[in-house]
Amino acid sequence: MVESQLPGISDEIVETIGDQVPEYSRPLEGSFGRGVYRGVGAALGQFVALIRNPEATREAGRSVYVELGRGELRQGRTLDALQSAYRVGARIAWRRLAAAGVRAGLDQSTLNLLAESIFAFIDELSSDSVDGYAAALSERQGERLHRHRQLVSALLKSPAASGEELRDLARAADWRIPATAAVLACHQKDLAEITRRLPVDVISATVESTGCIVVPDPAGPGRPRQLETAVGDLSATLGPESDPASLEQSWRIARLALGAADSGSLEDSRLLSSDRHLVDLAIYNSRELIGRIQNRELAPMNELTPKARARMTDTVRAYIDQRGNAAEMARALQIHPQTARYRLTRLRELFGDRLDDPDGRLALELSLRLDDSPAEAAL
Repeated sequence: MVESQLPGISDEIVETIGDQVPEYSRPLEGSFGRGVYRGVGAALGQFVALIRNPEATREAGRSVYVELGRGELRQGRTLDALQSAYRVGARIAWRRLAAAGVRAGLDQSTLNLLAESIFAFIDELSSDSVDGYAAALSERQGERLHRHRQLVSALLKSPAASGEELRDLARAADWRIPATAAVLACHQKDLAEITRRLPVDVISATVESTGCIVVPDPAGPGRPRQLETAVGDLSATLGPESDPASLEQSWRIARLALGAADSGSLEDSRLLSSDRHLVDLAIYNSRELIGRIQNRELAPMNELTPKARARMTDTVRAYIDQRGNAAEMARALQIHPQTARYRLTRLRELFGDRLDDPDGRLALELSLRLDDSPAEAAL
């Protein structure tokens, strides 16, 4: 009974799909037409095979509908049109087969079972297409990420990649090379989340186990706010703005700033602009060397008691900040001017001519800046 209805059912389904599903209303020609006819014909054939042998699997027949799902993504469509086509096919198949069943004298319970079988089968076809669509989307996203990784790697090259290489990679990644850009560094685990919150003109990749996001026009209208919102409660550091062809320095500075922030050497902030902390970063990057300078420069205070050392450390800091002006030092330290003059005399006893030597003052200042927890004044 069923086989005799298949040719007519197949033609009606194809014709009705063209009438009722706008995305499939074009002439059924070429690969598109062959795909529609193949899908309808295979569905009817598989359904008949399952009627004959309900225990049979249809694993081999899944490929047709998996590929139809893939095709929808390639055509730039969602699965809505394909799901509509499946529903059209189910309605027509049920109407035609039910009518044939009535003519053949089938009872109502058998017809009900036939209806359940048709719509359960259509659900399976839909599920196959969802799998195909998801697999194609995953592959496309994987290819997109691969192209972004290639482009980010080229942008961070030192020496810089050639203009032709960058243009070719940018074209493959569907990315417009901006006039300026900067690198946002973040923890690898946060990369996907921050990237997802930013506009589509950014590109990102994991570089040296750290999240790297290339941000076009970082100082442009609204961009700082976008970055703050994207980072949210996470942690990230923005490198200096530069020409896109030479982002390697922006990356190095942003990554250095992230390490400094993690260590507590920079203020605790969700989004740090490295340009505002270049002096701190220079000290952080040279902390081993400056530590040796500190040991040498502050050695004159080694014999002092902890209380006296704390006093003289604050006095050195005030001396450098106020350029040796005793009155200003007194105000900064909140002590009597006479006490400030006494401390200044003691300071000269300890450090001598180093206080008047530009290199000596710089060495002392670096030594104090390296101290993350300055001693409080002991009055």
